[in-house]
Amino acid sequence: MKELPHTRSCFVCGEANPLGLHLRFQTDGASVQTKFVPKPEHAGFKSVTHGGLLSTVLDEVMVWACAVRTRRFAFCAEMTVRFLQSAVPGVELTATGRLVEDWRGRLFRSSGELRDPAGSLIATATGKYVPIEEGKARSMAEDFIGGPPVF
Repeated sequence: MKELPHTRSCFVCGEANPLGLHLRFQTDGASVQTKFVPKPEHAGFKSVTHGGLLSTVLDEVMVWACAVRTRRFAFCAEMTVRFLQSAVPGVELTATGRLVEDWRGRLFRSSGELRDPAGSLIATATGKYVPIEEGKARSMAEDFIGGPPVF
């Protein structure tokens, strides 16, 4: 797996965001993956990781899957998450995302999943992503450590 670039400010991957998750993503060219260990302060109910935070991780892994396969960054237009089990703080989760469909570069559809160390499915997601206009994408790419990503 090849490590993907990260930014300074992103809540999920930003290295300079003091409140961020500081996740790193890898790809094999077909899918994108990251490991995430929820902290106790990520709980909604006691000893249950907040679903919004799990959704955030799924969104990020799916948008990276779009970027890797299409070489374009995109914004999430629609996302559906299905929670199958609770995620316990302190237990490592693996998030995986894949591009499912590219509608002529105008809309991307991707899928994601979160699994616990035993391989049990915690949550699944699907999303539709709209490519970012080239000028805006160039400006946003300035936030990447070492410059814009090369796929």
